[in-house]
Amino acid sequence: MIDNQIVKDKVLDLANKISRTKRGSKSGITINDPEYQILAPILSEEMAEVALCLALRKPLSAAEVAKQCGKSEEATAELLWQVAMMGAAFVNEIDGVDKYWIDVWVPGHMEMIVNNKDLIKKFPELGAAFDAFGKKKGPLAAGNIPVGSGPMRVIPIQTSIDGGTKNASYEEVAKYLNNNDLFSLSDCACRTSREAMGEGCGHLKEDICIQMGHAAQYYIRTGRGKQISREEAFEVIRKAEENGLMHSMPNFDGSGETHAICNCCGCGCFALRLASQWQNPDMVRSNYVVKVDAEKCVACGECVEVCPTNALKLGQKLCTTTPAKTTKRELPHNTHWGEDKWNVDYRTNKQVVVDTGSSPCKAECPAHIGIQGYIKLAAQGNYAQALELIKQENPFPAVCGRICPKKCESDCTRGDIDHPVAIDDIKKFIAQQDLDAQTRFVPSIKHQYDKKIAIIGSGPAGLSCAYFLAIEGYQVTVFEKQPILGGMLTLGIPSYRLEKDVINAEIDVLRALGVSFKTGVEIGKDISLSELKNQDYRAFYLAIGAQSGRKLGLEGEDAQGVITGVDFLRQVNLNNAPSLTGKVIVIGGGNVAIDVARTAGRISAGKVEMFTLESRENMPAHLEEVHEALAESITINNGWGPRRILSNNGKVTGVEFAKCLSTLDEHGNFAPRFDENTCTLVEADTVLISVGQAMDWGNVLSDTKLILNANQTVQADPQTFQTHDTDIFVGGDVLTGPRFAIDAIAQGKEGAISIHRYVQHGQSLVLGRIKRDYRAFDKKHLNLDGYDNTPRQTIEQVNGDEAKKTFRDLRGTFTQAQVQQETERCLGCGVAVADEFMCVGCGACTTKCKFGAISLVRAYDADGADLRTVKGVIIKHALKRKVRIAVNAPIKRIRAMFTD
Repeated sequence: MIDNQIVKDKVLDLANKISRTKRGSKSGITINDPEYQILAPILSEEMAEVALCLALRKPLSAAEVAKQCGKSEEATAELLWQVAMMGAAFVNEIDGVDKYWIDVWVPGHMEMIVNNKDLIKKFPELGAAFDAFGKKKGPLAAGNIPVGSGPMRVIPIQTSIDGGTKNASYEEVAKYLNNNDLFSLSDCACRTSREAMGEGCGHLKEDICIQMGHAAQYYIRTGRGKQISREEAFEVIRKAEENGLMHSMPNFDGSGETHAICNCCGCGCFALRLASQWQNPDMVRSNYVVKVDAEKCVACGECVEVCPTNALKLGQKLCTTTPAKTTKRELPHNTHWGEDKWNVDYRTNKQVVVDTGSSPCKAECPAHIGIQGYIKLAAQGNYAQALELIKQENPFPAVCGRICPKKCESDCTRGDIDHPVAIDDIKKFIAQQDLDAQTRFVPSIKHQYDKKIAIIGSGPAGLSCAYFLAIEGYQVTVFEKQPILGGMLTLGIPSYRLEKDVINAEIDVLRALGVSFKTGVEIGKDISLSELKNQDYRAFYLAIGAQSGRKLGLEGEDAQGVITGVDFLRQVNLNNAPSLTGKVIVIGGGNVAIDVARTAGRISAGKVEMFTLESRENMPAHLEEVHEALAESITINNGWGPRRILSNNGKVTGVEFAKCLSTLDEHGNFAPRFDENTCTLVEADTVLISVGQAMDWGNVLSDTKLILNANQTVQADPQTFQTHDTDIFVGGDVLTGPRFAIDAIAQGKEGAISIHRYVQHGQSLVLGRIKRDYRAFDKKHLNLDGYDNTPRQTIEQVNGDEAKKTFRDLRGTFTQAQVQQETERCLGCGVAVADEFMCVGCGACTTKCKFGAISLVRAYDADGADLRTVKGVIIKHALKRKVRIAVNAPIKRIRAMFTD
């Protein structure tokens, strides 16, 4: 750290010279300013002495500087080279001679200093100084810089303006690359600084920013960057855009000129911070703003999540009977812009929906899939693109198309007219492509990392985490203690609902991504987590599921012939089904109990009966599954609770049930109440108890610091899923208790995001992370008049007598004609909403939209600034702003009086 007791006077003088201020003046740099603090650790007084002889953007040779500083030419040349290596001066070979000059702080010396990899490693406080410089200057600039006159400027992604009206060559990335012959590639200086402070956003710094011309020569010679060809530079641009990054460039080189192209993220870039933190986008914006074609938009949300300044959110397309109130926003160019206008927490409070909410389907889906999006793509016959969109969030659409709880359909707006859109059946049709190796969607791998990650458990959470980590480029190994993969998807769900070929086909995609699988390996028994750490696994994702059945603690529960439903299903799915003879009783009324009863009906020649605490209408099982059980001649006895299990010579003979009067107390808590005078004895040869699931940790947690809750779930951070062992993350049932596969899949993706950030140096698990708080709008005041009454498409009901004879899934899939008809029933009730003021015109949103709904429109006419003249332009603009604020102030007071 800098010792402020020892002031380096010449270094302080140099900081003032670069700042073009006078030491000791009101605006002069002091030892407490970041301009001094970034130089003090790296420059000696002797180095600063020669640097003080340099001029702003005027190249001087060592011989010319030696005459000013009174040193020999050799000593001066050596010191100047050291200054250039540190980043406090540029150096270029000009006419065969090395010449040196100083530049502005940003874009300039701040970036040059932190891009020296040895320096930033030795002095991480350099990153903090760069950060502090932006925080010092940002508030001063708010409203005072006209469009096109800031030190950095967004340049649109070229495809977003190709073919547009009035676009000029200086607004095209290709122009700058084609006009230069020398290129270098370096790390991102902003993300380097964030990383040094431990505040990285998950967008990594390596090999992402391009320098050209004199800057490229400097970067190559000083080892800050590597030389690349023009073709390689174009490839970097393409890769950046594919990964959701946008472009900005230094803006003080004059009209249509620049020396670098940065590939930025809104959550890490110090230039874009001007827009987001100080709500001052004018200082960095391009000449374009976003426009949304509401008719074409399907609220998939891809544009929202990639927007660097949160200018896009999802909102409501459908009209309401009472129009929403709108408030005119204040703007920095005519309003005093103090702390009350800033958004200091912009790195953690990004909103994905407007305050009034958006489409219910996306909000209710635990994975927040772009449902309107894939429905529209299916309507267009673009099934491959529809599959790709689904797999942005859910790697297992074919699996979910068969077992999903359909939360999206439960709240579908169409259901307020007649019947919800058959979202799940549309998804199932689209996902059929994933079952065929010829049409299967295998995503591209983004990067190549040498870091190994271990996934413990191959259920939906573990497989989902493995999928997204593999796409990111990690070496992922999945450990599964059972002989087959899939966890409870394979062992807990009967084949007549989810055939094993479907699971295996989607797991094959993970194999294609390079994921390794080790079956028959129980962590804590065959190998410990500590041993895996010794094998250089950097992080662990525990997702072993709730694979044990719960018992009730009843008298006689240990009798032969009493089995938990979960154990029973596992035995059947492992082809080790118990022999069932005579009458079978299933205790429980949930979805798993239905699976247990229907499975028992397939392997038993006797009668199968279910006994549930709840009434028929209050059964926790889905109504559809209840009907399927009844169709297969399963008897369901509602309103009965078990008191004891009867046995003879250790073998079960029956169950005594009491009439259940209620299941919940006055507070809504589970507290069943029975009529002990109304009991019945039911004979049974087998009793299958299916009243819930529990964790079986075995010895997995040996040598860990993990803490378990009373229900045996793991204590972990609710956003990052990190446990008390910082390299162990959890997801699925061991985190939440038993839920649905889609919940576990969503947690798997979030777990992958956390692990990526954890294993990379200097990344925060929360900063710049999107909280996917998708919320549905209030449907009470919708105007739903005038919509068609096209009936919901259905699949022919499976004959129960035929179904119970096989473990094959006899349920059909929509035909293409049915998909076309059903997709037309979607009301398209969500839409992207643009805040044109906050839009900086980068065009990142256009690269994600598959529907032509988003475009950039030219709104300004600035073509860059010249350092020699920009100060006068800014002063003139700032003076006019003062006048506008003074004029606007009384108007505001008058409005406030009438408003009050």
